[in-house]
Amino acid sequence: MTHDDRPATPNRRPDGWRRFSPILAGATARDRALACLGAFVGIALVGLGTALLHGDGHQAPWIVAPIGASAVLLFAVPASPMAQPWPIVGGNVLSAFVGLAVVHLVDERTLAIGLAVGLSIAVMSLARCLHPPGGAMALTVALAGSDVASSSALFPLAPVGLDALALVVAGWAFHRVSGHAYPHTAARAAAARPTSDPAPSERVGFRAEDVDAVLADLGEAFDISREDLDLLLRKVEARALTREHGDLTSGEIMSRDVLSVDRTCTPEAARELLIRSGVRLLPVTTGDDRVIGGVGLRELTGVGATVEDLMVAPLTTTAEQPAIALTPALTDGHRHAAMVVDEHERLIGLVTQADLLAALARQPPRG
Repeated sequence: MTHDDRPATPNRRPDGWRRFSPILAGATARDRALACLGAFVGIALVGLGTALLHGDGHQAPWIVAPIGASAVLLFAVPASPMAQPWPIVGGNVLSAFVGLAVVHLVDERTLAIGLAVGLSIAVMSLARCLHPPGGAMALTVALAGSDVASSSALFPLAPVGLDALALVVAGWAFHRVSGHAYPHTAARAAAARPTSDPAPSERVGFRAEDVDAVLADLGEAFDISREDLDLLLRKVEARALTREHGDLTSGEIMSRDVLSVDRTCTPEAARELLIRSGVRLLPVTTGDDRVIGGVGLRELTGVGATVEDLMVAPLTTTAEQPAIALTPALTDGHRHAAMVVDEHERLIGLVTQADLLAALARQPPRG
């Protein structure tokens, strides 16, 4: 087969270009550009701020080199467990103290630098603040030896702790502007439940112990939190389910004759309507039928003059959206229906748990 006869491979990047592609899952060129900008701004501000605080003006930035490595984690992978505030501050400070202690206790330089890095890993692990630049911080202090030891016993606090804290503040401010949540938390927090049973969505498919068992089998440590890993796998599972049933839309299965209440309705009237009709959720609308919230008996146990005072944020979808995409939200144990709205956010229908279950029972997955 000649070169011209070879089947084309769609979307294949040239080898030269692939070398510049992000190697981290989920990373984009925009993220890398923002990381470069963030590191520039963050380190410059830390250097300037600590120099002014130290009294040297612009001439001598009071900053230690491993903080640059901390900036790489903070701005390039802000979701990493090792890039969170406590690992950055605690990892650098504790490692600097380890390096300082080794300098005082061990005279042989080669032994001291190895011991400093090894012990810093142990201390950071015990303190739950494992941070790769912490190893560099311990090594830096051990290499400096007597120069650091004789300068100040507070070196791990100033400049190291001060630099780390200033970097975290700069990173927090930058990520608020750039759109990344920092400090990072898993998007799906565990909700309080009245019983010990897991949420309905967690009673099928994989379980938390399955994830733990696979991690134990692999015997590897991954730079992702346990909560984020669980969330990622569940979203992958939901995406695959959506692909299997993607032809079924919310508009096809929604109820069109929907009971709703105006935002000025009293809780007493809404409660009576719920009990009389047997529905579990009443959409709350404005005068032009725009959806602004929802109330059920749980919300109506609160104190308020109108349903608008008691309503919760609405779960909305459009008629064109795949109905199966509602499965995670309608099986979280808290929401019982999704409100179908048009392009003007006006209510046109309702998809309940029963609607979704009946539709899935009638439609087998695509083979």
